[in-house]
Amino acid sequence: MPVDAVDELRFQVLGPLRVWRDGAEVDSGPRQQALLLTLLLTRVGRPVSTAELIDLIWGDEAPASALNVIHKYVGALRRVLEPRLPARESGGYLHRRGNSYLFTADADRLDLVAFRGHVRSAAAAEVREAALDHYLRALDLWRGPAGGGTATALDDEFYRACTAAADLAVSVGRPDRVLPALHLATSMAPFHEPVQAALVTALGAAGRQAEALAVFRTVRERLADELGIDPGPALQQAHHHVLAQPPLPVTTVEPARPESDLVGRVEEFALLRRTVEGALTGGSAIGVVEGEPGVGKTRLLQEAAAVATRGDALVVWGRCLEGAGTPSMWPWEQALGRIVAGLPAPAREKWLAGELGSILEPRDGADRTLPDGNAQFRLFEQAVALVGESAAQRPILLILDDLQWADVASLQLFHHLAGRLPGGTAMIAALRDRAPTLSPALSRVLATASRVPGHRRLRLGPLGLGEVAALVRTEVGRDPDGELARAIHDRTAGNPFFVLELSRLLSEKGSLGVPNTIRDVVRSRMAGLDDHARDLLQVAALIGRDVDLRLLSRATGVGVADCMDRLEPVQALGLLEPGPEDPSSMRFAHDLVRESVSETTAKQQIIRLHLRVADALEQTHADDEVVAERLAYHLWAAGPLVEPVRTAEALIRAGRCAAGKLAFDSANRQLRYAVQVTRSSGLMDLELAALTLLAIVVRRQAGFDASTVDLLDRAEYLAGTLGRAAEAADFLFIRTMGAYTALEKDRDRLARRMHEMGQGSTDPAVRRYGRQSWGLHQWDVGNIGEAVRLLSEKDHDTGVLAAPQTPLRRDGAIPGEGPGWWAVTTALHDDVPTALALVDSWDAPNDPYAASVWVYYTTMIASMAGDADLARRAGERWATEDLERLNAQIGHYVRQSRCWARALTGDDPAGAAAEAEEHLAANLADPPQWGVAFHHALVAEMWLAAGRCDRATAALDRADRAAREYGQRYAEGLSLLLKARLLQARGEPSTVVRAAAEQASSRSRSGGALLFARRADEFLAG
Repeated sequence: MPVDAVDELRFQVLGPLRVWRDGAEVDSGPRQQALLLTLLLTRVGRPVSTAELIDLIWGDEAPASALNVIHKYVGALRRVLEPRLPARESGGYLHRRGNSYLFTADADRLDLVAFRGHVRSAAAAEVREAALDHYLRALDLWRGPAGGGTATALDDEFYRACTAAADLAVSVGRPDRVLPALHLATSMAPFHEPVQAALVTALGAAGRQAEALAVFRTVRERLADELGIDPGPALQQAHHHVLAQPPLPVTTVEPARPESDLVGRVEEFALLRRTVEGALTGGSAIGVVEGEPGVGKTRLLQEAAAVATRGDALVVWGRCLEGAGTPSMWPWEQALGRIVAGLPAPAREKWLAGELGSILEPRDGADRTLPDGNAQFRLFEQAVALVGESAAQRPILLILDDLQWADVASLQLFHHLAGRLPGGTAMIAALRDRAPTLSPALSRVLATASRVPGHRRLRLGPLGLGEVAALVRTEVGRDPDGELARAIHDRTAGNPFFVLELSRLLSEKGSLGVPNTIRDVVRSRMAGLDDHARDLLQVAALIGRDVDLRLLSRATGVGVADCMDRLEPVQALGLLEPGPEDPSSMRFAHDLVRESVSETTAKQQIIRLHLRVADALEQTHADDEVVAERLAYHLWAAGPLVEPVRTAEALIRAGRCAAGKLAFDSANRQLRYAVQVTRSSGLMDLELAALTLLAIVVRRQAGFDASTVDLLDRAEYLAGTLGRAAEAADFLFIRTMGAYTALEKDRDRLARRMHEMGQGSTDPAVRRYGRQSWGLHQWDVGNIGEAVRLLSEKDHDTGVLAAPQTPLRRDGAIPGEGPGWWAVTTALHDDVPTALALVDSWDAPNDPYAASVWVYYTTMIASMAGDADLARRAGERWATEDLERLNAQIGHYVRQSRCWARALTGDDPAGAAAEAEEHLAANLADPPQWGVAFHHALVAEMWLAAGRCDRATAALDRADRAAREYGQRYAEGLSLLLKARLLQARGEPSTVVRAAAEQASSRSRSGGALLFARRADEFLAG
């Protein structure tokens, strides 16, 4: 591209997303497009697959067109960022890498790159003052939560840098330099005790002991009130350190103003704070906060009130109430009455005796209705004068909450006061942006207020996934895992009230049901609906969060137009809203709302309604695979009202559809339901069909647990009972594989049984099963030479018959399953090139499952051979093609190998080792899985690469214990070799090191693990 076509770009992601081109800020586009750019910026320098982007942007609600939308957003971003870029060129920043996108930028362009560069420079600096300078330059780049709250992992980098900088600043006697960054960090992470402790320590070291103690008290109270816990060791130590310091001769300062502990509202709070500060400095300002119920409007108003109170302002509230029985001017009676009550007695009596007294202290029998014309104007002017007189003595913050319920007279006074707001006064109003819709009078008032200088209007939207996780953390006192956070985010749509209530339920009962508070709110809103609307709403709740009106019409027998008319009151209540993309659909405001509606329906009625929805689905979507899983769900939920054959066939079809989309978890669930239905109904043939498909799914997931074992035993029994000997042998072979995957104690018994069955069979498949099972057993116990012989052997007996075709052999083949074992044992027998060639032979194009198996075996062989570069290249394919989405058990092994490759190539060895160790403990060690001893040894090798002999020793001890406990010996030679390397790293005498290495070589050679023997010999020769 010509040099003069390059645009000068600068990106901010350490805070709200902002982009500048040639010095001018540019709009990054619609919300989802901006989110896409944020995701790419926060992952700068790393390819991000389209599948990961789709998951991050839409989660489980990705539209069918999601991939096209991603491509469209990328094209639009390229035009925004580099408008002079010729068509079909990728430009200098946003690149395509296979099925992934990669954003590249240097430190001059992207604040995140600059931040990380300064942090690295700080860590490398030998002089503490220089290190502090680098840290401060890094911290100065932050403007709030990374990506506007969408990148909590980056926030953690900020917190770590803050605490490191604070330690340095205190040690060199310059704690004041780090205080601005610490104040920002503590406002972002109110429960992050190391950050809060760093602020307390830094304030104390700066001679601001009173302020430090005030911060400690605030944090202590917050922990007690919100979490019910005491400060941890870091905060306690900081507190004691401040108490032990002698007072320093420093200038007295005001106590610190504790920052807001709001989650996900940093920018909005900053805007309202400026509104309040305008009044504190003698000016006037108006703020309007709007959003759906539960989004946190009142909470934000309370924080603004706290700012005003700390500024010695008078805060008065006027709360509008729903219902025709509320007196007119009710919010002003509260607010103005509070102002009058704060005046000296003579002034108070003067105002109460005037026209305002008719509002503030209605006389007996007096009419509260406001006069029209000049009398009303005079009354409103008296209100302006009252506010002005009070504000001249002390700033005023006037808050009106739930303005959508205000009567017309109250809105008229708001309109008048907004146009003549006295100095020293700030007025903030909050209102819902849905349920009810804004009245014409309120719309006019808001339009007038928007023309007032100093007006600020902000809409509170839903919290992002990272903010939901942070809010859950504040409520339950621990970080939710990614799956739990996403589940809460999906069910609440980021509504803070729903998030908190769901978190409390989780904390109290350990479940994610429907909290009583939310159920009560929904039931209260439904109370005013007529029977027609309520009936439609209850059926809609069973259909799902997105409701196709045509399907609803068919299920209820009500015409589409009548459905729309009857649901209008439901929309007005905010329970349903128009579909975001399809005009013929509606959508529940939140999934928790939908669940609450469902709970208002009697259980027997729910069963009948599920059947009506299922019948409607079959009528409107006959033979449509897209609705197979939904249809199966409704038939299953209809229980005894449906013939078991119909339900079972639908569940099997749904399981097959899910498996075809590689959605193995969903397929597993559907097929287990099918097994329940068929078994309880005596449908043996259908039960075997469901078990057969389930076995295919289990093989692809390698997810063998106790319940799976029982199902495989049942399948073998059914096949034998039905006279299907070949299928019975199929199930026994899968059962044997499961026993070795789960390292069952008596796995050798199953292998021997399968081996004996194969020796006596004329079925080539069964004979192969027998050899492979016994070869697997030989590999397991460390007899590698015999394992290679068995796994590579082929039938040469002319008396062997052609193998009968069975469903498992036709549809359940696993790429490289038997040959994969052959490949690994061949590598262990020290023929790595042949092993890799075998693995390459079944790598099918455009087959993600085949690709995942290729990565699995290639990384395994590479880690055995000590080839970290090969393991890293293979692991990159896993990331580039987003094979993690398959959710297969082999993904855990691939992750271990990728960590090993990172450590052995010098990419943060300690971090990689810690990640692998934690992942191994969580996913492969308990319950134990195949290869657990080998992977403990790999962790030890990682710790050796990191120079941590103590951690390597512990890992090798775990490898030895696993080998002894589970009897899996094939990696024993590698463990012995690593012990020799560990002795060398500790500086033991060469004779001791050599003896250990010779033992590794000898033991490996005796078992046929010639690869480990050769590696030991090379170590001895080096």
